[in-house]
Amino acid sequence: MTAPYITIAQSEYTYEQVIKKSRFIVSLMRVTDEAAAKAFIERISQANRKANHNVWTYLLGDRDEIQRYSDDGEPAGTAGVPMLEVLKNNGIHDVVAVQTRYFGGIKLGAGGLIRAYAGTMASAVATVGLVQRIERRQLTLTIEYAQYEPL
Repeated sequence: MTAPYITIAQSEYTYEQVIKKSRFIVSLMRVTDEAAAKAFIERISQANRKANHNVWTYLLGDRDEIQRYSDDGEPAGTAGVPMLEVLKNNGIHDVVAVQTRYFGGIKLGAGGLIRAYAGTMASAVATVGLVQRIERRQLTLTIEYAQYEPL
């Protein structure tokens, strides 16, 4: 049996925010394996082909054994890592996030990008809500009617 852990409340969620004319769209999904995470990333990237960037990150496993991210053309360390840190700081497990950016014409600089990606991700996590996942087992008993009351 796996230990209880925190994940997003909805199985799939989208959050949008505009920062200095750039649209930031966070797409979150609960996943249990790397293949599902990659399929979600591909689906969101294809749906937003005209976007300037589709930055992604995911955490898998009870102890975050699998951690991956991509800056997708943004300066190194300004997009994927801040998103990953938001997930880790909130103790979220088994989730993939893709943050799509449609450039609005105003450059944000490295610090501005970090604040924008991390801030939008934090807002998305706060909005979707978190739940504790607990593994449970279903048990079915067949008993005689006379045994019902004592049971």
